[in-house]
Amino acid sequence: MNLNQIHNVYFIGIGGIGMSALARYFKNAGKHVAGYDKTATDLTSEMTVDGIEIHFDDNVAAIPETFLADNTLVVITPAVPNDHTEWQYFNQQGYQIKKRAEVLGLITKDTFCFAVAGTHGKTTTSAILGHILMESGADVTAFVGGIVENYGTNLIGNGSKITVVEADEFDRSFLHLHPNIACVTSTDADHLDIYGDSKSIEASFAEFASKVADKENLFIASGLQLPGLTIGIEDDSDFTADNIRIENSRYVFDVTTPNEIIKNLNFSLPGRHNLMNALMALAMAKTFGTPTEDVAKALMSFKGIRRRFSYQIQREDLVFIDDYAHHPTEINAVHQAVSELYPGQKIMAIFQPHLFSRTRDFADGFARSLSAFDEVLLMDIYPARELPISGITSEWLLGKVTSEKKSLAAKSELLNRIQASGCNVIMTIGAGDIGELVEPLKKALS
Repeated sequence: MNLNQIHNVYFIGIGGIGMSALARYFKNAGKHVAGYDKTATDLTSEMTVDGIEIHFDDNVAAIPETFLADNTLVVITPAVPNDHTEWQYFNQQGYQIKKRAEVLGLITKDTFCFAVAGTHGKTTTSAILGHILMESGADVTAFVGGIVENYGTNLIGNGSKITVVEADEFDRSFLHLHPNIACVTSTDADHLDIYGDSKSIEASFAEFASKVADKENLFIASGLQLPGLTIGIEDDSDFTADNIRIENSRYVFDVTTPNEIIKNLNFSLPGRHNLMNALMALAMAKTFGTPTEDVAKALMSFKGIRRRFSYQIQREDLVFIDDYAHHPTEINAVHQAVSELYPGQKIMAIFQPHLFSRTRDFADGFARSLSAFDEVLLMDIYPARELPISGITSEWLLGKVTSEKKSLAAKSELLNRIQASGCNVIMTIGAGDIGELVEPLKKALS
């Protein structure tokens, strides 16, 4: 497919964080862009302001007439069910229909492509790398799975020679990419509804790693059984962070690379997991040839990702942090970060499980992660693309949590429960629509 010959791009599931970055890319490229999504969100509102027409009724009659032409590309997300009316229509009419990952593969094929893979850390690592390359003046476009605070968007830059993409393991999407430099941040079990078991996930990551011919252009988190240069913290990896300390609520650290020692780097995102993300981005940028001073400047100025340990309120008497974590490993990382910053203080976790299958597959892990908090409020499971699974409920999961203070909570109860709590550090956690509650809670608590 020659994307230059496509004039119209229609998205089914345009409100997804990955799909919206593609929609913005094509809009910037001068294409006509429109789409459908199930629910209106802040993100769809932002795209509408940018001139992208979006509707929320699965109805062929709602598709703008412009997009019923032959030179229309239809982009779908795997979350859209097979019985979706608009998808069926485009399919029956013989339109060109591509998955999001296939389109990313087409876009990046003729660029110098950085691909960031891993079950955790993709979004933050991609955003840091995109920011480093932008700060160095590179001709880059970075597709990010979150809103980057420095830019207010999930699409960084408008370059044509270099791309940064998240290499998504869901549905083996990352195998459509053509990376020149890549990394793997983690290979924890996830998406077992797709893969079945952890060995299948590991095999898929090995296949992704094989797409990088020169293993000195492949970076692997310490401890993973994959070829490439290793990244670690206070160990003997090829790239390692040492002499780590916290000064003025920022990490200050040194990095040892195969060629040099970089002293006194500054980075403001909390948690050792974010330090690993920064180190991974540094290794890829340095291998590409980015000057050390540009890397250091970008790490110091990086502001983070919306819904990745995002401060909503930061007062002496109350701290409110929001985070997208939706896997036990991610919740552990969040707890490590908040405990490091607020030692000895009582911390409440308000968690919305994401997907019935993920809740079932990792119930014991979720219970252990949540039990580390002083108080737990558990919301109903957010179904996303799934139908309920018999017996898999938040009440069932709560029974496994060992915190002394734990309970179920409806959305309407959250404010009263927070105000009645003895905790002065509050965290909202989850990948579902809990994010839509953050701003109202922030306003009420302020």
